[in-house]
Amino acid sequence: MKFFADTADVAEIRELAEAGLIDGVTTNPSLVLKANRPYSDILKEICDVTSGPVSAEVAATDLDGMLKEGRELAKIASNIVIKVPLTLDGLKACRTFRSEGTMVNVTLCFSANQALLAAKAGASFISPFIGRLDDINLDGMDLIAEIRQIYDNYPTIETEILAASIRSPNHVKEAALIGADVCTCPAAVIKSLVKHPLTDKGLEQFVSDWKKTGQTIA
Repeated sequence: MKFFADTADVAEIRELAEAGLIDGVTTNPSLVLKANRPYSDILKEICDVTSGPVSAEVAATDLDGMLKEGRELAKIASNIVIKVPLTLDGLKACRTFRSEGTMVNVTLCFSANQALLAAKAGASFISPFIGRLDDINLDGMDLIAEIRQIYDNYPTIETEILAASIRSPNHVKEAALIGADVCTCPAAVIKSLVKHPLTDKGLEQFVSDWKKTGQTIA
């Protein structure tokens, strides 16, 4: 499974990229608001840090607006992925962008039927939102499983399942077990995957025992 960093914080992205822990980046208007910098500047920096797909979301909700904004965003770098909402106009824009050779991430997916239409429109990625379904007492992982089964039923579908709205390490593990192609996570969640109390305890014991030997390695 590939990991994308779900953030517009360039410093976070750089740290994860240098460690070889991410394969791409996703951004959205809410993340850009937190970054409090011009969108184009942020995207240029991110694309300089990683050669993987970088999702850049359009702000327009009408077809003409999405096409205009998407084409402008695509000029920033060759690895820009245009992010469009899962609406009828969004799917039309997806089809157009794909015909122009630009990758597309169709976002705000909350049903398997929506995911099927996104694949039909040629989406490079479909982003089902796990956490937001959990918030309304539905199991977001059920949606990942449904999409996985449907896509696997039709080998010609090339759309990748990008598990989004990840809230915890368990979300990551479950998405991987189901077979999501990509998991996009906040930097804090990615870093938390390395944590385990027994690892900490074992390391503490090893360090303590090594000191008692009185030896040095270098």
